Amino acid sequence: MADLFADDTPPPKNGDHARSDAPLPDRLRPRDLDEVIGQEHLTGPEGAIGRMVAASKLASMILWGPPGTGKTSIARLLADAVGMRFVSISAVFSGVADLKKAFAEADKMAGAGKKTLLFVDEIHRFNRAQQDGFLPFVERGTVTLVGATTENPSFALNAALLSRAQVLILERLGGEALGALLARAEGLEGPLPLTDDARAALIASADGDGRFLLGQAETLYNANLPEPLDPAGLGRFLQRRVAVYDKDRDGHYNLISALHKSLRGSDPQAALYYMARMLTAGEEPLYVLRRLVRFASEDIGLADPQALTQCLAAKDAYEFLGSPEGEIAIVQACLYLATAPKSNAAYAAQKSAFKAARETGSLMPPANILNAPTKLMKDIGYGEGYAYDHNSDEGFSGDNYWPDGMEPMTFYEPVERGFERQVRERIAYWDKLRTERPRSNSEAVAREGTRSSSEAVAQKNTRSSSEAVAQKDTRSNSEAVAQKDTRSNSEAVAQKDTL
Repeated sequence: MADLFADDTPPPKNGDHARSDAPLPDRLRPRDLDEVIGQEHLTGPEGAIGRMVAASKLASMILWGPPGTGKTSIARLLADAVGMRFVSISAVFSGVADLKKAFAEADKMAGAGKKTLLFVDEIHRFNRAQQDGFLPFVERGTVTLVGATTENPSFALNAALLSRAQVLILERLGGEALGALLARAEGLEGPLPLTDDARAALIASADGDGRFLLGQAETLYNANLPEPLDPAGLGRFLQRRVAVYDKDRDGHYNLISALHKSLRGSDPQAALYYMARMLTAGEEPLYVLRRLVRFASEDIGLADPQALTQCLAAKDAYEFLGSPEGEIAIVQACLYLATAPKSNAAYAAQKSAFKAARETGSLMPPANILNAPTKLMKDIGYGEGYAYDHNSDEGFSGDNYWPDGMEPMTFYEPVERGFERQVRERIAYWDKLRTERPRSNSEAVAREGTRSSSEAVAQKNTRSSSEAVAQKDTRSNSEAVAQKDTRSNSEAVAQKDTL
């Protein structure tokens, strides 16, 4: 079920009931994991959470998902399912002192044989140092950490913390799950004062957020409306633009699917029709623009790089002009996308590259392309032998950039349409140089080695000649001195004999 308010009140046990004056979301809290709606891939018998509960052994985990998808409710029910003590803190309001207190209490309770499940809401709001503070307590088993976040854990959480916790992804609640949630509310409070079309519009307006849906339903119940509202009346009452569904019940997601496929099929007339259906029904224009931006990258990519620019310009124009004047910019972007050359090569490359990244783990890049800002890093070989491309012919060194032990792979294969035809030619050009460059480099190295050897020989010969000359000079000087001394001695003896 939805992520319904984070407080420290324990969830009601089976057979217990919330107060009759409690908010509707609180009265509809699930009482066990079987009642959680929309996350069966995790809570079901074959899901990660279902298996852990069946084994009565919980691992630390990070619950990652949009608002209103059940993160807090699941955490509470997990503690109850395995008989653990539940402690909840929020990273928005808590600091180091609160963490130390929670860890100390958990350590004390562990000594008494009671394990603690520590639920940390908005865990991504803790800084890196605070996140590091969890590590020793998680490793020792003092607490089983269950963190909740709406942000991508890869960017928001420390790698050390992620290596000690399993990341579980909660899905945005779909129309069926939201309908089941609304049915529970109607089972408790009675039918909503809405026509069938308005009820479908209310579900669509929740955009996957169960908590928001129940809040809107409670507003409708409290109003004591004399007669059911139609979609237009619902939009006026809730002061929120709601997508209207016609008599054929073409829903919000059906229309956006039709728009996307019409764009992909290069039919500007049909694409414009479906987009007009959405906007005239009251759909949020920024939602349509987000879908167009996504389409520009997924289905056009580099076949026409201007497609993405057109969509972002349309967003800026709409935000500047507002409705209805700004909607012409959305129409322009839609028509541009429908008539642009198509390619999903970038999208396919993303999926292939992400798959390879997950499979190859944490392989290090080759040392020669790593920066070496410190002496230690230089000493261990970082940056050694790096070929600066701008110093090479064609500004291309042909160096290897792949991790050791990993063969080069091809992710991006541009098509023969639009600008990607030129991109394809560029890649072929670089590939041709890459196959030739290793041989050229070897020859250059050989030439350099020959030249260095010749220079060394020349230097050696020069040095030897200089040393020979120096030795000769020294010997000549010594002989001259000796001859002089001998002559002087002989003359002195001769003079003495004469006397």
